[in-house]
Amino acid sequence: MLLPNTFLKRKIEYVKGIGPAKAVLLQKEINCSTVEDLLLDFPIRYQDRTAITNIRDIKMDKEWVQLRGILQDYRIIGSGRGQRLAALLTDDTGQIELVWFKSLDWVKKNFIKGQEFVVHGKVNQFRNSFNIAHPEMELAKTKDLQSFKSFIPIYSSTEKLTKRGLDSKGRMKIMRSLVSSLSRNDFYEYLPSEMIEKFRFLPIFETIQNIHFPSSALELKKAENRIIFEEFFFLQLRLIKQYLVKKKNLKGLVFDKVGDLFLDFYHNHLPFQLTNAQKRVLREIRRDLGSGVQMNRLLQGDVGSGKTIVGFMTALLAKDCGYQSCLMAPTEILAQQHFQSISKLAKEMKFQVGILTGTVKGKQRKELLRLLKLGGIDLLVGTHALIEDPVIFDNLGLAIIDEQHRFGVAQRAKLWAKGKTLPPHVLIMTATPIPRTLHMTTYGDLDVSVINELPPGRKEIKTMHKTEFYRPDIIKFMKVQIAEGRQVYVVYPLIEESENMDLEDLNNGYEKLLNYLPRPKYQIGVVHGRMKPEEKDAEMQRFAAGTTHVLVSTTVIEVGVNVPNASVMVIENANRFGLAQLHQLRGRVGRGAAQSYCILMTGNKLSEEAKLRLDTMVRTNDGFEIAEVDLALRGPGNIQGKEQSGKLVFKKADLIEHKNILKASREVAQEILEQDPELLAPENKGLRKYLEERHGNAALWARIS
Repeated sequence: MLLPNTFLKRKIEYVKGIGPAKAVLLQKEINCSTVEDLLLDFPIRYQDRTAITNIRDIKMDKEWVQLRGILQDYRIIGSGRGQRLAALLTDDTGQIELVWFKSLDWVKKNFIKGQEFVVHGKVNQFRNSFNIAHPEMELAKTKDLQSFKSFIPIYSSTEKLTKRGLDSKGRMKIMRSLVSSLSRNDFYEYLPSEMIEKFRFLPIFETIQNIHFPSSALELKKAENRIIFEEFFFLQLRLIKQYLVKKKNLKGLVFDKVGDLFLDFYHNHLPFQLTNAQKRVLREIRRDLGSGVQMNRLLQGDVGSGKTIVGFMTALLAKDCGYQSCLMAPTEILAQQHFQSISKLAKEMKFQVGILTGTVKGKQRKELLRLLKLGGIDLLVGTHALIEDPVIFDNLGLAIIDEQHRFGVAQRAKLWAKGKTLPPHVLIMTATPIPRTLHMTTYGDLDVSVINELPPGRKEIKTMHKTEFYRPDIIKFMKVQIAEGRQVYVVYPLIEESENMDLEDLNNGYEKLLNYLPRPKYQIGVVHGRMKPEEKDAEMQRFAAGTTHVLVSTTVIEVGVNVPNASVMVIENANRFGLAQLHQLRGRVGRGAAQSYCILMTGNKLSEEAKLRLDTMVRTNDGFEIAEVDLALRGPGNIQGKEQSGKLVFKKADLIEHKNILKASREVAQEILEQDPELLAPENKGLRKYLEERHGNAALWARIS
C-alpha cells in the first residue's frame, strides 16, 4: 500500500513522542518498528462524536453514546474505599446517572451542577437502569466543541504500553502529530489510475489520513472501502498469478487414454450408477490428466456423496497409463476404511491395493516397500507414513489426499517429491464443504470440483436438539430402533486439555447405558483414543458386523466409519463440538436406506454461539450452508503461510461481511492478468512493483496443494 521510501522506513524512535525506550516496547508489544508499521496499524474502532443521542434512545449495555443535558443532584454513595459520587444528567427525554469512583472533589469543583454539558462515555446497565462511569465532559457553551464533533480513533494497547503512556489516548496523540507531518510525496499509488477512478477510491494519501482521523462518516467509509479492496485485491492478484504460472510452467504427466481397466470397471463392476455430479467431476479430472499440466484439483463433496469411488476411478486411469497412485488419509481408521472399500471395488480386477500405516511393521512392511519400488502395487493407501523416506514408488503419477486440512503444508510438499521426473497429479478430497468466499482465498490457485448430489435412495437425516429432561424418551427411542434391527452411536467430546475428564464422562455414560440397556439383550461397545489400535479395530468390526447394538465413542469415529445399518447418532454435550465436527459426526448415519436421526444432547445453559451452532444443525443438512456459519464463527486459516488455523491476517477486510468486495476484487485481478499476465503494461507498473517488493523472495507455500 505504501512506498517503502526513506521517510516511511525510518525507525519509530525518531517519531515525535516515542524515543528509543518506547520504540523497543512498541516493537515487542505490537510489532511496530517503522513509520510505515505505525501508519498501517489502524484504529480498532472509532468513537462517533458527530451526533447527540437522546437519553430515552439508549438501548443497550456497553453502547458508546454522546449526550447533551443539564447536570444536577450530586450525591455521595457508600463510604471508605467503596465511596462513589453520582449525579443525574437530564435532557428533554429522560435522565441517566453519571458515576465517579475517584477524584470526587475535583469532579464537583469542575463540573458545576445546573450547567449544560456534552457527555461522552460507555453505557453500563445496573439493576434495570443505565449509567455512565467516568464520562468525558465539556461545557455545552464552549466554543465549537471541536473534540466532541469528530470521530475519535481508538488504538489497540496492552498493559505494558498503557503503563508507559501508550494507551489509546497516548497513541492517538502520537499518530495525530505523525499524520499531520505527512505529504503526498511520501506515498506511492500502486493501483492503476483507471481502477481508482472506476471505484471512486480516495487517493492513498487521503485514505491514510481518513483511516486515522476521518473528517466524516462518509470519508471514513471511503477510506475503509479502499483498504478492504486492496487487502483482497493484492491477495487475489498473487494467487491468480501463481495459478497462471503453475499452469504455464508446472508440466505434468500426460495420461493420454481411457484404458481397458477403467472401461472394464465402468461397464462391468460399478456397484451403483454414478450420479450426474460424479460423472461431471470425472470428465473434469480426465481433461486435467490429458492436458500436459500438473493437475491440482480440489474435490469437494458432503459426507456420503461418493468421493472415494471417484478417487478410485482416477487411480484406474493412472494405472491404464502406466502409473502408480497413492491415497493419504489423516488417521489409521480412515486409511483402513479406504483400503477396505477400495479393495472391495478392485477384488475382481488386476489392480493391486496396499496399505501402509504406523502399525505395518517388520517383514510385512519390508515386503510392501519392496513391491512398491518394483511397481507391484498400483495404489498405496496410508497415513503420513507415505511421506517417509524409505517409501519409494516405481512410477508415482497420482497423489490423492483426503481431508487435507489435517496435514501440514510441508508434509504435503514431501508427497510431491515422490514423483520420478515430474510431480504427480494431485487430487484433494474433502468432506468439509467450503464456502465460495473461501474458495476465492484458500483455494484461489486450485481448480475446484463439487459433488453436490447424494447417491439415489438416501434420506435426509432428521436432527433434533434435546436436554437432559428428555433422556427417558431418547432411551425409549433407541430401544425402538434397535428392535427394528438398527444400531446406535453415542459420542462424547474429547478435548485435549481435559482428556481425563472427558474419558471419565465417556465411562460414566457407558455405565449409565448399561443400566438403561441391560445385557444380554443389548450389547454395548466402547471406542476411544487411548485404546490400542487392535482393540479399537476389534470393537469397530463387532459394530460393523451388527454384533454390537450401541457404540459408545469419542470423536475417533468422526471420519472413516461406514456402517450403513447405524441409524441413530446421539451426540452428548453437543455444545462442546464445533459445527464442522458436528456435521462430520452426523454423516456417520444416513448411509443406508433407512431413515436416520441425529440427537444433540446438552444441558439447559448454553452460550449464544452454542445456540447458533445447534440451531444451524437442526435447521439444515446442507453442508455448504453450515460451512458459511462455521466460517463466520471460527474464521479461516492463514492461507499464505504454513499455519492452518486462526484468522486470516486482514486489517479491515472480513470474508463474510465484505464478500461482495472480495468478488469484485477477484474479477478485476482476473481481468488484468488475463490481458497482461506478466504485468508489463505501463498502467500495471505499480502492481508489478507491489508484488516484487512484498512477495519477491517469499516461500510460496500456497503452491503446495
